[in-house]
Amino acid sequence: MINMYEVSETNKMIEHENLDVRTITLGISLLDCIDSDLNELNRKIYEKITKTAENLVSVGQDIETEFGIPIVNKRISVTPIALVGAAACRTPEDFVTVAKTLDRAAETVGVNFIGGYSALVSKSMTKSEENLIRSIPQALAETERICSSVNVGSTKTGINMDAVRLCGEIVKASAEATKERDSLGCAKLVIFCNAPDDNPFMAGAFLGVTEGDAVINVGVSGPGVVKKALEKVRGKGFEELCETIKKTAFKVTRVGQLVAGEASQRLGIPFGIVDLSLAPTPAVGDSVAEILEEIGLERVGAPGTTAALAMLNDQVKKGGVMASSYVGGLSGAFIPVSEDQGMIDAVHAGSLTLEKLEAMTCVCSVGLDMIAIPGKTSAATISGIIADEMAIGMVNQKTTAVRLIPVIGKDVGDMAEFGGLLGYAPIMPVNEFGCEAFISRKGRIPAPIHSFKN
Repeated sequence: MINMYEVSETNKMIEHENLDVRTITLGISLLDCIDSDLNELNRKIYEKITKTAENLVSVGQDIETEFGIPIVNKRISVTPIALVGAAACRTPEDFVTVAKTLDRAAETVGVNFIGGYSALVSKSMTKSEENLIRSIPQALAETERICSSVNVGSTKTGINMDAVRLCGEIVKASAEATKERDSLGCAKLVIFCNAPDDNPFMAGAFLGVTEGDAVINVGVSGPGVVKKALEKVRGKGFEELCETIKKTAFKVTRVGQLVAGEASQRLGIPFGIVDLSLAPTPAVGDSVAEILEEIGLERVGAPGTTAALAMLNDQVKKGGVMASSYVGGLSGAFIPVSEDQGMIDAVHAGSLTLEKLEAMTCVCSVGLDMIAIPGKTSAATISGIIADEMAIGMVNQKTTAVRLIPVIGKDVGDMAEFGGLLGYAPIMPVNEFGCEAFISRKGRIPAPIHSFKN
């Protein structure tokens, strides 16, 4: 039972510590929309989404009003479009028509993002999957709500280096296609290793083929809550520190569980998972970097940063799994530079570099996220950074991702503005030594030896 003290405590977290439900994401299977006729495919997709999600936004708003819990975003994820469009889409341009249909459906039901313009190519690529990947720059440039992802590696299959090379080119092309908006298209494109099927957070959300016809996944976030809790144990030992993080993560996750259950019941759609990730925003006091600094770092990036982040991530997971039977998605700590004021400040102070961020991704929930780099950075260098991050995920049996933004026309010292939750970011320097000969090799990096567990 929830007592009055817990109700009061939760209200305080919402009002003063930036606790929110970051997203209710409705996953919709489009497998029953598959058709060899492109017009029919687009018609079925539009009708399926608008019918299934017609009450999503209003239900979310009702829950906000009744419980006083902010629900920042209402979103949709769909079956990877490379699979759905394979029978009808013969060219990249055909896939762009599907992107526009998804965008139109998202606008109709009132969600802010729709994810699943995706391809899963960790071992090899079909022609359909290659066509979708090649369509991404145009699709992101000509839509408002589409989010795209490509899974290019896994612990079981290794890393598809042909896809890595292509994705470096696609990131660069997406930057060029949206250069008037500080290359905003790249902020909606994620390259994954070990992508989860049930992630509710954008831009990497898609509905895996193992999922049902529709599912409700909720992402909850409370960096500010964790920081406030840690302020009360300054100078204490690691045992008290860890216990405080666990207890706080438990409370935050219970809020997500409540919202997920209510949304599931009211929409008549099964509940999937709660993702308990600490996802920051540009708002002051809503920062993962500030949590790490509260733990004892002068600035994020200082020696000890990776150890502090590893501890934080682990304790968040331990607390969260006790609060819900179905914790999933990514669940841990995000470290996106542009979306976290503390990270931005650390870059300005010179304590946080791309190389340190890469080390931190070994122990966090995602990877190199929302990092602005010079627009002159070559596609091969971008592919090399992607390959490094995919290797971390593959070897460590975890999800890693890359969301790099080569901002066309800007260089180190400049600032890129993305707006809203995407925030703003200083352009970070990139190692300028080349890796073209490595990236140009064809084929696949084999799976690590510990992948053979059958």
